[in-house]
Amino acid sequence: MNGAHALMKTLADAGIEVCFSNPGTSEMHFVAALDAEPRMRAVLALFEGVATGAADGYARMAGKPAATLLHLGCGLGNGLANLHNARKGKVPVVNIVGDHATYHVPLDAQLQSDIETVARNVSPGFVRTSQSTATLCADAVDAIRAARGLPGQVATLVLPADVSWGDGGTPCPPPPPPAPPPADDATVAAIADAIRGGGKTALLLGGQALREPALLAAARIATQCGVKLFCEVFPTRLERGAGLPAVERIAYLAELATLQLTGIEHLVLVDAKPPVSFFAYPGKASELVPEGCAVHTLATPAQDAAASLDKLAAALDAAQAAPALQPAARPSRPRGRLTAAKVCKAVGHLLPERAIVIDEAITSGLLLGTMTAGSPRHDLLTLTGGAIGQALPNAVGAAIACPDRPVLALVGDGSAMYTLQALWTMARERLDVTTILFNNASYSVLNVELERVGADAAPGPKARSQLDLHGPVLDFCRLAQGMGVHAARADTAESFCKALEYALAHPGPHLIEAVVPESLGGAKRRVLPWLLRSLPSLPLPVARALKRKIAP
Repeated sequence: MNGAHALMKTLADAGIEVCFSNPGTSEMHFVAALDAEPRMRAVLALFEGVATGAADGYARMAGKPAATLLHLGCGLGNGLANLHNARKGKVPVVNIVGDHATYHVPLDAQLQSDIETVARNVSPGFVRTSQSTATLCADAVDAIRAARGLPGQVATLVLPADVSWGDGGTPCPPPPPPAPPPADDATVAAIADAIRGGGKTALLLGGQALREPALLAAARIATQCGVKLFCEVFPTRLERGAGLPAVERIAYLAELATLQLTGIEHLVLVDAKPPVSFFAYPGKASELVPEGCAVHTLATPAQDAAASLDKLAAALDAAQAAPALQPAARPSRPRGRLTAAKVCKAVGHLLPERAIVIDEAITSGLLLGTMTAGSPRHDLLTLTGGAIGQALPNAVGAAIACPDRPVLALVGDGSAMYTLQALWTMARERLDVTTILFNNASYSVLNVELERVGADAAPGPKARSQLDLHGPVLDFCRLAQGMGVHAARADTAESFCKALEYALAHPGPHLIEAVVPESLGGAKRRVLPWLLRSLPSLPLPVARALKRKIAP
């Protein structure tokens, strides 16, 4: 057995069932070994960022890692952005990067690069170059163990070509499943005392704490003790909808997040970090925890969040409390000229049971959370690392992980162009994905940021041209059809609803190009920085009412 065949068996024995690949010459023995392992599904991507983003989306929904197969340091470099998103989301990925044969490396051939240095940006916890066929599978088991543990991580295994083709490969048994501990008794007791001691308290939930068992435990604590429930601004996977506890997401805009946290005296972190501003801004604080607020950590990302919340609920006599659950409710069917808000309203009106919703709509999705709050249960995946180009690849992975569930990917036009090749993979794999693409011909969020950072009181045409997608306006219907995806364009609410109903009733993939104006354009964009600056001077009820208008 050569190294590639032994590695393939080791991966499959460990429960890794999908490899998202963009291979080259150095990986050909691994590619050939795919035919010998019926348990491994091979999914081709036309760009490495699609392969890495698909592995991220797969793991979020499957609860276990997929493998990627990338070609040398350049291929890894092309996939870094979505590996960054996976790292920030604590998502397990076994990242296999082919390399030149060990004896070829000193020759500094055209594609030679320092792969390990590149990989450490997204795999700080595990990077290893396998040095021999005999040790390859042991190296793979170490990578799998690192990826699957808590917190999940991207584990990068560099596979030299001669290690792959060499004889003497020996498969290794899978590592034992991780068994993360809950919070210790002293930590639980101290936090229970802080909650009982009075003062406004909030739980900030992230990671594994946003799944149903943990959410129910947190909601029981909220019912029993009057605790507020927040979640991270960009959750890795949030289970939400009718019949589940509702949590309030921390706002993207730092001024609004500060407003949400005003008055909190105890902030309890559960698989989350203290909130910080997404960017630094002149004259504004980067840390968002209010002055004087005590921060407590119930569960780190390496601990069992659900079990920790159960222990805290028991300590607070809340284990039998009735959690507040989101009632079923849908918005009415929208009508008239199409806007981003009406697209979100239509999604809430028509969202099917057990959908997977991937949100990279940026400014166009401001109302998505409100409009889908009472829709049937669904999972929400978001842009955990802020590197755009995630939604379409995530949709590929999520659809492969959950073939019996509809997937909706909401994405802006600028973001979509980063990884548009994912549409080809959706068509090739016949995935049930409906892409809702907001075409406002602008990098709208960057126009907002240009106003907020105060870069120039009156930016000129050259600066504005860098944030504008007119000239030519992208035709996403033709782009999608050219890659084998059924597509429709909508500029009214009626035509959008009709297109979405068709897509949900027929196996995918589909793309709906929603032609909409900017959600925060014109006067709204000019007023927003002034409004945000004024919030601290307004009465708190007024400021919070304005927050609900801007970002509900």
